Amino acid sequence: MTPFGARLRSLRAERGVTLKQMAETLQVSAAYLSALEHGKRGSPSAGLVHQVNEFFGLIWDEADDLSRLARLSNPRVAVRTAGLTPEQTALANRVAQSIHRLGPETVAALHAVLDTTSTQPKPRLRRAAGKAG
Repeated sequence: MTPFGARLRSLRAERGVTLKQMAETLQVSAAYLSALEHGKRGSPSAGLVHQVNEFFGLIWDEADDLSRLARLSNPRVAVRTAGLTPEQTALANRVAQSIHRLGPETVAALHAVLDTTSTQPKPRLRRAAGKAG
């Protein structure tokens, strides 16, 4: 199950909504929603996430949270390690090989480590030729 799928299922349960009811309103199949919930389909489109937010009346932080979960819900992750250090490549491979054995505490600790790393800003591109940059 993906983070988005778990949240979608939780929202439906909290509000007593069936897959069929939700599917009819969103004009998608119940099978598709079920596949999303169970992690058998890729991340939902931004449009579908918006529809789900409207369906449940989610605004502000709740809507942002659902969008964030959707971005983190690709059930088939591929990590491109070309150009990374050997240590980074080894880490990516170790995580891929052992993720199924990690307990909840370890997963939470890894999330905490990743949450504390600062993201490097992308370098700014120079303006069009002829303008000072």
